[in-house]
Order: sequence, then C-alpha cells, then structure tokens
Amino acid sequence: MTIGENEIISSREVDVPRELVFRAWTTPNLLAQWWGPHGFTNTFHECDVKPGGEWLFTMHGPNGADYPNHNVFVEIVPIERVVIEHLSGHGFRVTGTFEDLGGRTKVTFRQLFKTAEDFERAKPICVEANEQVMDRLGKLLVEMAT
Repeated sequence: MTIGENEIISSREVDVPRELVFRAWTTPNLLAQWWGPHGFTNTFHECDVKPGGEWLFTMHGPNGADYPNHNVFVEIVPIERVVIEHLSGHGFRVTGTFEDLGGRTKVTFRQLFKTAEDFERAKPICVEANEQVMDRLGKLLVEMAT
C-alpha cells in the first residue's frame, strides 16, 4: 500500500496468468463477486465493459445499507489495463494494471481522487477497503485457476 498525492495504490502478486486477472476485471458476473470490501455484495444494473460504457450497480453493506454507484469505463487495454471513472459520491478514477511476471501477475489498483478534500474524507475508509478488495480478487483468482 502506498499513499500518494490524492492517491491510494495497492498491489499484489498472484499465481495466475494476467489473462485471468483481466477476465476478473471485465466479466460482470466475476466483477460482482470481488468488487468491494469484505461483507459487501453487489447488484449490477448495467455493466457495459467498453470505453464509454456505463457501470451502474448497488453495493450492499453488511449493515444493510445500500450504496448506489455510477461509473464509466474509460479505457480497456486487453490483458494490460482497465480504467474506470467513479462518478457518484467521492469522485475518483480507478486504474487496474496487470503486469506479466512469467505466468504470475502483478496487479496494481490505483485510486486517484479528483480533489484533496475527497481524498482526505475517503482515505480513512479506502486504505483498508482497497486491501480487502485485493484480498477478495486474489481469492476469486485462485478459484478461477483451479
């Protein structure tokens, strides 16, 4: 975990090829399984995985609260990168990059906030939440690989 200027960066190395990582980021039913911190579930209303495509979903918290989310896919580079603009609540951009390590993959999750104010408000929650997201992604990738 690294904290940059208005940015939280998490990365992990996983024992799966980057094609699987890319699939987990771009297949709606897989994305729904790992997106969000521990205990959260998702209901996808629209997930058009292409540049300019909308991703509308509701995150359901373990406390019963619902969190509507509106996102747009900005960039999709097969097996290398996915960029998502989060338009609801705190404004931020998520960039997922997938670096080939000879059959393994380094996954980097960058969350760049539009303003320092949004960053400071979200940081206490997002630092740990992003690590949990990476945990959930890693667990799904192990299941996908077996």
